[in-house]
Amino acid sequence: MLQHFKYERMFPNSELPGWIVSFLYEGKKYFANYEQDGSIVWESEKPNNIEQCEKMIHELMLFNVYDN
Repeated sequence: MLQHFKYERMFPNSELPGWIVSFLYEGKKYFANYEQDGSIVWESEKPNNIEQCEKMIHELMLFNVYDN
């Protein structure tokens, strides 16, 4: 489970898509860019269970950004 999930626009004061996400996963802090097409570009090391982690990121972004 992701904890302390945060996201912010990659381009402040703009409607351009792209977000910077950060969160804790399995006790480690991670940073990534969530691109317009849904791809995730890792700015920190990748988590061990990357497929599960990326699925949770997509679900949270869908709920927080796209469904609002």
